[in-house]
Amino acid sequence: MQGANSHSDRRLAVLRAIVEDYVSTHEPVGSKALVERHGLGVSPATVRNDMAALEDEGYISQPHTSAGRVPTDKGYRLFVDRLATVRPMTSGEKRAITTFLDGAVDLDDVVHRSVRLLSQLTRQVAVVQYPTLTRSTVRHIELVEVAPTRLLVVLILSTGRVEQRLIETTAPVAVDDLAAMRAWVNAATEGRTIPDAAIGLQHIPASPIAAPVVTTILEALSDERGGQRVAVAGASNLARYGDSFDTAVRPLLEALEEHVVLLTLLGEQAAGDSVTVRIGTEGPVQELAATSVVAAGYGPGADSVAALGVVGPTRMDYSSAMGSVHAVARYLSRILDGN
Repeated sequence: MQGANSHSDRRLAVLRAIVEDYVSTHEPVGSKALVERHGLGVSPATVRNDMAALEDEGYISQPHTSAGRVPTDKGYRLFVDRLATVRPMTSGEKRAITTFLDGAVDLDDVVHRSVRLLSQLTRQVAVVQYPTLTRSTVRHIELVEVAPTRLLVVLILSTGRVEQRLIETTAPVAVDDLAAMRAWVNAATEGRTIPDAAIGLQHIPASPIAAPVVTTILEALSDERGGQRVAVAGASNLARYGDSFDTAVRPLLEALEEHVVLLTLLGEQAAGDSVTVRIGTEGPVQELAATSVVAAGYGPGADSVAALGVVGPTRMDYSSAMGSVHAVARYLSRILDGN
């Protein structure tokens, strides 16, 4: 934003007020309303001059049917980049997230609880990508005798994913043989990435049950269902944007049917505390140029094994969305980390 610091600070305050009012009221914002609702400390004439300058610089625009102004993509971008604070979770919201997610029984449950929670917190369409299998490590493999000639293989990955497979053996398995195989399998795989674990399994000593156990575990490790799957919730929230149906809602509803498009929208996310915001035309999908995405990566430790976020028309509450996305990603990472 051009101009002296005092002018820039005041115009940023005016822009912030326009964005907040437009998100709240869904109506173009006029100078009189800004003066009445916000303590800007200047006259209506000064606010009008600031609005004219903001419009000249492309941060706001004037719809033909109104004397008020609305933010442009450039205006939203400046607003997001200059956000002094992302709205923090209240203690009640934090408790709700913890209670809701800690009650999950497996990875599918975690993902579906997370996506429902995120849509409720933000009142947007929420998208949660399943963890990518190839970036997981093996946490533990259990071998359990369920019948004299039947074994259950339980594979537990760092992402919280659990795979179960049954093996039929040609003869009953001795207790000592089963214990030895369990020890060998875990020594070859625990803490290793999927490719390294697969290599380690090739060196397991030969025994009557080695071949079927190794083959079954390799099949489970190579299951590529993760990563390309997403869970979606909150499509009904788009009803709040009826006035933007043709430009924003219809294309987004169509995109919800295409998981590849949703994965493209989420993009590659880094783990940690970073939240990515892509506004309007900044996004990778031309048909969704009236849509914004707030996303973050999640995963155990410092790793990002998948992404989650919210998608909606550019007229969204960015501060709240960024806070919610960050909080849910952090809690989800904690669950996957086993903490």
